[in-house]
Parts: sequence; C-alpha cells; structure tokens
Amino acid sequence: MRRYQENYASQRTQMYDRKSRELKGLRIVKTLGDFFGDDNLKYKKVLDIGASTGIIDNVLAKHFKKVTGTDIDKEAIKFAQNKFRSSNLRFEIEDAMKLSFKKSSFDIVICTHVYEHVPDPKKLFSEIYRVLKPNGVCYLAAQNKLWPMEAHHDLLFLSYLPKPLADIYIKIFRGKDEYYEHPMSYWELKNVLKKFEINEYTVAIMLFPKKFGYNLPFFSFLFAPIAKYFAPTLFWILEK
Repeated sequence: MRRYQENYASQRTQMYDRKSRELKGLRIVKTLGDFFGDDNLKYKKVLDIGASTGIIDNVLAKHFKKVTGTDIDKEAIKFAQNKFRSSNLRFEIEDAMKLSFKKSSFDIVICTHVYEHVPDPKKLFSEIYRVLKPNGVCYLAAQNKLWPMEAHHDLLFLSYLPKPLADIYIKIFRGKDEYYEHPMSYWELKNVLKKFEINEYTVAIMLFPKKFGYNLPFFSFLFAPIAKYFAPTLFWILEK
C-alpha cells in the first residue's frame, strides 16, 4: 500500500495562514448552514479529517456542538492542541483509513482536500460512512483531476498524465521524487461514493458566491454549466 505523506503541513506554509484558513472555515459553516438551516448547526457533532493545524476547527467550534479535529501529521496536531483550546474542541492523531471512533458517532464529517493525499481513498470514504450517524453528512471539498492547473504544484496538465510521466514532469520542474497526489474526476469520484446520496453545491457556489462566502468575478456565473464537471474543486454534501 502507498505510504502517507509525512509532515505535510511543514511542507505547505499556507496550512499556518490564519486568514485564509479561517475563511475556509466560514465557507464550510455557510454551506452546511444552507443544507441544515443555520439554527440547527449548534446541535451537531463534527469530525474533521485532515484538520492539520486546527485553524479551521477553531472556527467550526464557534458554530457546532462539538468538534474533533484529526490528522496523521503529529506536528500539526501538536500545534493545534497548543494553539486552540475550547471546551467543545479537541484534536487527535488519527489514521483516516482506520479511525478509532465507534460507528455512528458523528452528525457531520468534514473532508476538505484530503482524499487525494491518502493511500486508499476507498478506505477513507468507507470509514467516513461508518462513523457517520444515520442521515449524517460529509462535507466534501474535492480536488478535480480535470482542472488543467494542478493545485498543489502549479503545473499545467500534471494530473492528466499517467503516473510515470507525471513523476518525470514533477521531478524536472519541481525537484520532487514523485507526483504523490492522485486526484479523481467528477465521474470517478461518483463511482467511489456510490453508498452516499450526493448533494452537489459546486454550481450553486458559482451562481451565488457571496451567499457561501466567496468573492468570485461577476461573470463567474457564465461558467456554472461546466463547473459541475470541470471546476478546480468539487463541493458536495454526502448523505449517509
């Protein structure tokens, strides 16, 4: 099995960027508020898989009953534990493919830009399904393989290439040994997520960006028809 990426936050300084991470947290709150109704969020128990430095979870804790942030990155979790302390917020080191929590433990699981970083995305989503309560949901923000500019390495068409060619490409232009991430397309993700009912929010965000906390160009609505399939990030709420 593929290994995990070790100490991921230390390689990406933006994981410590409080302003951008807090904004992401607020966008999650707005999207889930649209789905559940804002007044119902305070009753929900949340698990964040891939919490990293905990900045997003600190925002979530102000809106939800209880938030548990998890990550396999020990240094990032240590930072979160030292930085953010609240009675309804905790951080734990966890393997996303083998969570320690009992089944049906959470109302909501947050999974933002995580699936492409784990050795086996199918195991990840199986664990998410297991720990969700009946009728619970997963907020999924997923990298889209079909967006031309690869988000992690800023290389055009990197995610389009077969792995051997992608490894050569990234070694030449970024000095890395391999292209680790393995993003999927809209259709590939839907195939993996057959157990869930999928509520798609990508187009809604393009049409009504301010409602969901985004500041997009005024003409972004023109791209809404193709955003469903080709947006850089796919925003879905998955119902168990």
